[in-house]
Amino acid sequence: YLLDMQASEFIFKKVFGEIIIVLVILFQPELRHMLESVGRRSITKLNLFGVRDEESERNQRIKDSIYAVCKACHTMSESKTGSLIVFEHDTLLGDIIKSGTPVDAIVSRELIGNIFYNGAPLHDGAAVIRDGRVVAAGCVLPLTQKENLDTRHRAAIGMSEQGDAMIVVTSEETGTISIACKGQLTRNLTDSDLREHLIRYLCDTDNEEKTAVKGIRKLFGGFKK
Repeated sequence: YLLDMQASEFIFKKVFGEIIIVLVILFQPELRHMLESVGRRSITKLNLFGVRDEESERNQRIKDSIYAVCKACHTMSESKTGSLIVFEHDTLLGDIIKSGTPVDAIVSRELIGNIFYNGAPLHDGAAVIRDGRVVAAGCVLPLTQKENLDTRHRAAIGMSEQGDAMIVVTSEETGTISIACKGQLTRNLTDSDLREHLIRYLCDTDNEEKTAVKGIRKLFGGFKK
């Protein structure tokens, strides 16, 4: 402006005037993941004036669902009943849930057993658990490209490759219990091992804060503490 460079002034005004829109377009996946993570958190974690802590209640519901699933998996492992159970974490699974049949019920050993009972209408698909409730069953999961696995284990790994969900599998052939997370499959778990893995991964109250911070750092190029 001081040098009366009209062309340069026009370009800079256009570029910096639309910088917010440019950033949103360039970093859309990071922003979406960050907002989903923040949106899943309760508004407050403070327990003031006797108000119940929503985050603690949510963690307790998740723990109750984990205990029920572990009991069900122990029973299905002994009877060699195949199952595929997805625990939603930060990444929302709306499209996966829409592919199945709505259930919206509290998780119990009996419910999981009925869903995956051999011959039941929904036993071939996956059950999705969100915040301690079975939201849908008979869901279709993406398959991994990895070979030498049966369909359930390929679906478990494929789902884990596309988000941060943890997937529990019981084998129809061997009765073994496995979990898939972030593209990795861990086999031959006991029900107590399964419970430990699920609680450590799903009930970390600091995990969502860390995810949001990582998203901000990635968005702005990272910075030192």
